[in-house]
Amino acid sequence: MVGGMPRPPSAKLAPIRQVLEVMAALRAPDGCPWDREQDHVTLRWHAVEEVYELLDAIEAGDEVEMVEELGDLLLQVVFHAQLGGERKAFDFDTVCRKLVEKLVRRHPHVFGDTRVRDVDQVWANWEKIKKAEKAGSVHERKSALDGVPRHLPALQRAQKLLKKAGKAGLVETPAKSKAKPAPGRAAAGRTLLELAALCQDRGWSAEELLRTELSRRERAWRRREAAATRQPKSAARAK
Repeated sequence: MVGGMPRPPSAKLAPIRQVLEVMAALRAPDGCPWDREQDHVTLRWHAVEEVYELLDAIEAGDEVEMVEELGDLLLQVVFHAQLGGERKAFDFDTVCRKLVEKLVRRHPHVFGDTRVRDVDQVWANWEKIKKAEKAGSVHERKSALDGVPRHLPALQRAQKLLKKAGKAGLVETPAKSKAKPAPGRAAAGRTLLELAALCQDRGWSAEELLRTELSRRERAWRRREAAATRQPKSAARAK
């Protein structure tokens, strides 16, 4: 303490340790009132906002802003880790250890003897390892559609679900459809903008409309997936 105030972190500490000390001081009884009021729930959308600000800096090619926005994003990780540490549930070192373990485990072609031909095989191995990690746990992904965050923007979530559904054979992808040729990039962009303009003109939320339709389709895909899973068992009993 200096004059009743928290002492700034020592410059001799590693930068990340300085960050952790500052965060602990902000959460201390004599720290910042705003920081002391926060919890995991109140902070959740701050992380989303920081990601979008980082995207703006990256697309602008502004490296000064990138450094600041990366720091703001790191602050969100440190803040949540501080909250976890206060509950003795987890801390920043726990987060780091888990990350290192996961990266080593999911890159056997780098840290082990596994051979890969291309990026597609890297992703295939990643998904296989991830599935094995979660098997038998409360986080097990029993459906091919599991693992897509609910709070992704609707269009981004739609693309991810369509990709998973396509790989699982639950939906025919436009590239394989013979009904009509797929539009080019520019035409697809114009169509999306025209649909957004239509929704704006009618007073509809394009985001909500897409989320509603996506929820309906996802339920149908999951029913189809469940039926396909049950079918072999029924066929075996018939024999």
